Amino acid sequence: MSKAYSKDVQYHINMKQGDVGKYVILPGDPKRCEKIARHFDEAVLVADHREFVTYTGYLDGVKVSVTSTGIGGPSASIAMEELANIGADTFIRVGTSGGMDINVMGGDLVVASGAIRMEGTGREYAPMEFPAVANYDVLNALVKASQNLGKKYHVGIVQCKDAYYGQHEPETKPVSYDLQNKWEAWLRLGALASEMESAALFIVGAYRKVRVGAILSVVANQERRKQGLEDPQVHDTEDAIKAAVEAIRILIKQDNQ
Repeated sequence: MSKAYSKDVQYHINMKQGDVGKYVILPGDPKRCEKIARHFDEAVLVADHREFVTYTGYLDGVKVSVTSTGIGGPSASIAMEELANIGADTFIRVGTSGGMDINVMGGDLVVASGAIRMEGTGREYAPMEFPAVANYDVLNALVKASQNLGKKYHVGIVQCKDAYYGQHEPETKPVSYDLQNKWEAWLRLGALASEMESAALFIVGAYRKVRVGAILSVVANQERRKQGLEDPQVHDTEDAIKAAVEAIRILIKQDNQ
């Protein structure tokens, strides 16, 4: 699907004003968009360009959308900038993560209250002293939604990085000393999980004055595996998707009041 480019059409996401709702779910994987859109009423595909796939439909009579961001902060920041340009103002990242804290297991949900800025995109928006934190209303809605689901969830800090294999094979990298020392610091500080987009989204959200939250499905936990503890691997993201959809319903109700 393509649209003729004009000053009104956003260059990367290939959409214009009216194509999306104010509430947008942001998965990384384009293939996950259709799965999420099944939770909407009257969902239709409105754009499929590069890594950015968008469906728009309705929840409780309110227009909502889902747009994929691709992997990492650079493409995620592009998606948020251009979605904000055409009217979106509330975003929930739904993604996968690797557990870090020993109490976080595969299949658990993690609601990010903030993110460690071990990534590069946010540096081009804000000094490193500025924190990457979730919007309070979205955070609370995600916590309430997780409770409503009755699933095991955690709330706290996540670590964001740019190099996937810098996390999973740090000993092979020329800067292994830095990667491994910082990983140990994050563990000591109680970081719950590692992923690749939330820090950039929180920073861009602060700059654009939009609301941003994140809920992550934990695939597995390498720290549990290192200690010989049970380490289930869970690739199904449906619980996180349901929690994000429920959180948007909560926000719609609150905003209408």
